[in-house]
Amino acid sequence: INKSGLLPKDRLYVHLSPNFETAIKVGSRHGKPTVITIDCKKMVADGHKFYLSNNGVWLTGPIEPKDFIK
Repeated sequence: INKSGLLPKDRLYVHLSPNFETAIKVGSRHGKPTVITIDCKKMVADGHKFYLSNNGVWLTGPIEPKDFIK
């Protein structure tokens, strides 16, 4: 992930949680969660599109490591 970024793989979009607490809850379903914070404002300024699904999940295309907040 640190080299290739976040990729949708078998999905149409990368799925993002709206906040840290939700990310921990969702990630815990698959073992020990790791939360990566994304600079969404920068991504929007760079032309990336974000979509809000009916269940509160944010969707977007691939996310490059340069858009991670360290």
